[in-house]
Amino acid sequence: MGRKLTAVFATALFASLPIATLAQLAPGTTLTGNIDQNLSSNHAYAGEPITISHVGSSNGQIRGATMYGHVSGVRAAGQGTPGKITLAFDKVATRSGAVYQISGYASHVDVQTKNNTLKEVGGAAAGALVGGLLFHGVGALVGAAGGGLLAKNNRQDVNIPQGSSVSVEVVRSRRQS
Repeated sequence: MGRKLTAVFATALFASLPIATLAQLAPGTTLTGNIDQNLSSNHAYAGEPITISHVGSSNGQIRGATMYGHVSGVRAAGQGTPGKITLAFDKVATRSGAVYQISGYASHVDVQTKNNTLKEVGGAAAGALVGGLLFHGVGALVGAAGGGLLAKNNRQDVNIPQGSSVSVEVVRSRRQS
């Protein structure tokens, strides 16, 4: 009788545990949340810590978690070089208190880049002005074309505004005790 009562009690205890406590974070899981800070390829640095809030898993087992990571690579924009930010992720803390050490990478990030049109028009105008002053008539046309092409090749920095959606692919995970 005592064993039956213990088994019934244990079953009732497991049934009452929140599902999030039993959640597993398997490799291949996609986690999605919102970044807590602004990042820009002209100001960010490798190793800069980042956090992602309101994290949920693609299978619905994890909701409301916080994910921790860092900027793993940055390239500022320049002549012919677009800006780039690479993110890596190290840890997930669930609302139930479970903590996972993970290895993950950003599979999708909502980024913003400025439109280069105004810079191209300005470059063409400046080229036309210089070309016209130095070589008259045809020089203005050649200067406008050269200035426009030079400005077109000048790339913009990448910005990840606070609150942007970030999706992370989990490569490895290990639950901490």
